[in-house]
Amino acid sequence: MASTYLSRTNGTATTRTKCTFSAWFKYDQTSGTNTIIVATDDSGANTYFQVELKPDIDVQIRDGSSATYLRRRSNAPLKDALGWYHIVVTFDSTLGTADDRLKIFLNGERITSFSDNTGTVDSDYNCPLFKSSIPMKIGVGQSGSSNFFSGIMSHIHATDGYAYEASTFGETDATTGEWKIKTSPSVTYGDNGFFILKDDNSVTDQSGEGNNFTVGAGTLTKTEDNPSNVFCTMLPMMNYANGTPTFANGNTVINGSGSAWLRTSGSIGNRTGKFYYEAYLQAYYGSDRPIRIGWDSLDYPRQGADTYFSGFNISSDGFIRGGIAGVDAYDPNADALGVTLAEGDYVGLAIDLDNDLVTCYKNGTVISNVNGLDISGNSNCSVINSKGYQVTPSVNFYAVSTNDNEIYFNFGNGAFGSTQLTGTTYTDSAGRGVFKYQPPTNYLAWCTRNFNE
Repeated sequence: MASTYLSRTNGTATTRTKCTFSAWFKYDQTSGTNTIIVATDDSGANTYFQVELKPDIDVQIRDGSSATYLRRRSNAPLKDALGWYHIVVTFDSTLGTADDRLKIFLNGERITSFSDNTGTVDSDYNCPLFKSSIPMKIGVGQSGSSNFFSGIMSHIHATDGYAYEASTFGETDATTGEWKIKTSPSVTYGDNGFFILKDDNSVTDQSGEGNNFTVGAGTLTKTEDNPSNVFCTMLPMMNYANGTPTFANGNTVINGSGSAWLRTSGSIGNRTGKFYYEAYLQAYYGSDRPIRIGWDSLDYPRQGADTYFSGFNISSDGFIRGGIAGVDAYDPNADALGVTLAEGDYVGLAIDLDNDLVTCYKNGTVISNVNGLDISGNSNCSVINSKGYQVTPSVNFYAVSTNDNEIYFNFGNGAFGSTQLTGTTYTDSAGRGVFKYQPPTNYLAWCTRNFNE
């Protein structure tokens, strides 16, 4: 949501002794404070309900200066940059057991270990989540100008006067054992409850209670990435010797600094099949700081400090090189593309893992001398996938200062950064994903549904 947040003002609560908050989210940062939701009438001095990522889960509640201050901060930080999380906060101060009055669930499991476990929920304690007339914000901190949520949210529920546990909103897949979403759970929402971000980029309440939100700042961007079909992003958790790029917009925007080669790979990969993705050169310094976009191996990515990276790529300064063959996969020799890339160009990258073929595009037009390139017959480019590795998108680039080079990726997500694709758009051959240009016939988006079928 980047610098975007949603807001509304509470009406009169059904009751403040029971409530539930549930949200699915994909988190793209490993440090700093990202706010999921806050409700406060005084900038957080005395009255507030807030859920934050620091990157552990931090829930804080207080209803007036004389009320007991409650805080539950989990021991375990959130480190998964690949998939979706599901958080549920259940509040019921009418229960006889004090420890059961405030529960926090992550992916269906109740959190019971806390680094901070301050305060006991008194009997009939009033939770301020739905306190009358106070502002409620999703995706930003108490000030409304900091601690923005950096990632993606979906299927946000809140119930006023009713306490539900995680199993109401999710369930364990009988085949995979994974926690999965219930897209239309059976709940009673109460007078102030709501259900938003179900479809498209809608802030319209779909609970039937009419408690709509407004966009408080920025632009709300729809993504095809959702808890039922996870799309590839770039992976911030890889520990490369030269340092790690800077990630934004759900790990789809990459830049960095440090006078070094920086690189990262995609979050998901496959060994067989035909796949397509797009990249936009938002900023490009020039040929002395090239951008190399292509594919690498999830099994054996190069992590050394030199420039002899594994991976097959096309370069903004006009070369194609490499091969996905593991550590020290290629020498620096390369074949000329016959075309260079510039700031503002869109790059399309199609790969056929079954036949060792790549097709590259500049602004929707095939780069002719790369179209259908049989890498095994190229003097300077080795076979892509002769060892059957999991292949994933990749990028490496040289950066001195931030925004020397900045790349926006679209793996079928339907946006470049926070810019929604509008007008004429295209899907893959399975009808999935949203692209700026038409993917080649029988080529698919980088998403879990395409991998699993």
